[in-house]
Amino acid sequence: MGRIFGREPWREILLRISGGRLGRRTGPTIPLQLQTPWQDTLSPLRTGWRQRAADLHGESVFAIDYQVCRPCSLAWAEEPHTDPSFQRCGPASAGVAALRAEHPGLAWHTLGGRFAKARPFRTHVGTGVPGGYQSRRLCGHATAF
Repeated sequence: MGRIFGREPWREILLRISGGRLGRRTGPTIPLQLQTPWQDTLSPLRTGWRQRAADLHGESVFAIDYQVCRPCSLAWAEEPHTDPSFQRCGPASAGVAALRAEHPGLAWHTLGGRFAKARPFRTHVGTGVPGGYQSRRLCGHATAF
């Protein structure tokens, strides 16, 4: 798996002290690409979040944004997307299972506002998982965007 750490401490400080008003990213960002099948990079949508993606021949077949709070033993997963030609083939299940294995002992949630068509996927990946990918607000340690 390829990993880009790329923390942005100055942006995190601005977000925290301004209550989220300053330091936000604006406009689209170009996701970083690594030459590995599984990639863990900065989220192009959310400051302070990460993105786990599966790459096949230079094309993204699955991606999900996630945030982990170790002090609270909580994690959130947002914006899962699987290329239609790879749906029900396993990359999404493998991706979220790998995240849970790398971050054991956490309860996994979403922020809410989920699409009804994703309900079968959430039910499938959430079975037997602490938190079950149910809606939960972020704790005070985590950043929303």
